[in-house]
Order: sequence, then C-alpha cells, then structure tokens
Amino acid sequence: MADKKQQLVLSIIDFLNRSIEDGTIKQDDREGLEVAIQCIGEAFGVDPSDGGQREQLSIKPATLQSIFEVFLKTRNRVSPSTATSSGGPSTTKSSPPSAESRKQAEAHKSKGNAHMSAKNYAAAIDAYTSAIALDPSNPVFYSNRAAAHSSKGDHAAAVLDAESAIEVDPNFVKAYSRLGHAHYTLGNYRAAADAFKKGTELDPTNENLKSGLKSALDRVSDDDAPPPLIPEDQLRPSSPSSATTRGADGGTGAGGLPNMAGLADMFRNMGGAGGAGGAGPGGGMPDLAGMMNNPMMMQMAQQLMANGGLERMMSNPAVANMMDRVQNGGGLPSMEELMSDPTMRNLASQFGRGSGGTP
Repeated sequence: MADKKQQLVLSIIDFLNRSIEDGTIKQDDREGLEVAIQCIGEAFGVDPSDGGQREQLSIKPATLQSIFEVFLKTRNRVSPSTATSSGGPSTTKSSPPSAESRKQAEAHKSKGNAHMSAKNYAAAIDAYTSAIALDPSNPVFYSNRAAAHSSKGDHAAAVLDAESAIEVDPNFVKAYSRLGHAHYTLGNYRAAADAFKKGTELDPTNENLKSGLKSALDRVSDDDAPPPLIPEDQLRPSSPSSATTRGADGGTGAGGLPNMAGLADMFRNMGGAGGAGGAGPGGGMPDLAGMMNNPMMMQMAQQLMANGGLERMMSNPAVANMMDRVQNGGGLPSMEELMSDPTMRNLASQFGRGSGGTP
C-alpha cells in the first residue's frame, strides 16, 4: 500500500517542478526552490527520479492543483453565499429559466453531444457549461459534463459534476453511475460503493449499478490498484506444458490469452484500416468487424467466454462506463484513453504477465 504522505510529497514536488518549468517561479528564486525540493524529498524518503517509486506513488491523471480546485469548488458550492454556473448549481433561490433559455440550453447540450462523438472533450465541456449557465436546473447537463470530464481523464472534476447533478435531482439515477465510476477510477472504492448503492435503491433492476456495486465492495478494503478484470487464476494455463507451448511461438500467453506484443501488432494493423467510429491511423480503436475477423481477438474472446472472464470484465465499472458512453454517442475510446484508465492498465499488465508461458 502506497504511503499517503509520500504520495502527497511527490505531488507537491511535481507541482513545484512544474512551477519552475513553466516560468511561474522567477529565475532568481529557482536555485533556492530546487534546494528546498531536494530537502523535502530527502526528509520524506521520496526520490522523484526513481521510476519505480514514482509509479507506486503517482496520483495521475489527477494533479495536486486539480484536487485543490475540486476542493475549492466543493467548499464554494456548500457555502450559502456562493453560486456559480461553472461549478455546482446555485444554492440561492432564483426564478426558473424561461422557455427560450431552456431551448438554447438544449441546443448547447446537443452541440456537446456532437463534440463527445468526435472525442473533442474540451469543446464538449464548454458546450455543457453553456447549457448549465442557461438552465442550471437540468441534472442532465451536469451528468453529461461529468462524462466529458471522465473521458478526458479528469475524474476528480467528474465527481464534482455528478454530485451537482444529484443535488439538482436526487432521483436522477445516471448521476449515481457517473459518480460511482469516477470514484472507482480514482481508487475511492468506499465512495464508489456508496454511490452505486444509492443508485440501486432508486433503480433496483439496473444491472450496471448492481455490477458496479459488487466490484466496488470487493475492493473497499484495498487502497491500491483497481480490481483485475480477469482473476489471476484464470490467466494461468491448465498445465505447464501448455504454457510453454503457447509462450514459445510468441502468439499467446497463459490461459490462451494473446501476449501484449501480439495485441499491439494486432491493433496497429487493424487501426490503420479505419472503420466504424472514426478509427484510423490517428490511434483510435479498430472497427468492430475487423476485430471479430481477427483470429487473435477471436481466440481471446473464446477464452474469456469459456472461463467466465467475459462476465467479470463486463461487470467492471470502467467497462460499463465505456459501453454507456458508446450507447450515448460518445464513440469508442482510443488506445491512449484506455491506457490512461488505471483499470484498463491493470488488464494490460495481466496480459503482459500472462505472456511467455509463466504459470
């Protein structure tokens, strides 16, 4: 388990180093600050140049500054004297928006949805923010902006918007799903479980909420890595000989799953052909038909279905959120987006451990 104080110290050191690099700190003050950074690191046993330690302590994709901004917005939102359209809904009573304002807000929401489909998440956030400014009483606008923040990798901001949607309408079920997913991706499993549980109380038949709740509860006592999409025992081959055979040709790893080198080649070859959802040389996901016609992908899918891994994979909140995004016109994520999600990186690391026939 990562030392939380060391995580904070690394975040502070990264913030100070960025302040030096971006010119926030005057040239005359740089040397003194660099000495201070070194002293802080030594005092807490944190070496920012140590790749292994950095990987263990990193809070990415969040930063110290983004977390602080979320805190300020949250504090302002609960303050009776504060009401801003860029943060949460107004805490003061105001007249309801006019019919014209609602109409314009819906138009901005449609633009935001179009930007989401094009994976232009920053523009989508701006569009939803404009919609909120015109009609802060619509929870859908906050929920959609939460989805845009999550797609951009800013899950801390997604938490804030999901909570705002719930504040506007405590019965808006989708907001609990957004909130649970954002907390889960950040590693806040208890908060994720609470969000999913409240959602299931409103909609007991919602399978995404139920599977999200189960996955979060399984991880409540673990503050480290997100849960594996496929259990470790299902990545092991049934016999040592089968592992050796599969690992020798470089095509598959333990349990018949393809190794990461094979997967990388597969996606590069398939991604260049373009296809549904705008995939192509730019690094997007390959088209569905190409994936299903690829022998390696079919072998992996068959293995998942045979050992029950597919069901567990689809019950993971990160995967459920991705499917929800596709259904709402957000399109398939790129490989870069997938690998920025800790849960997806966990799956990739399992494939990596599975390659080469190691039992």
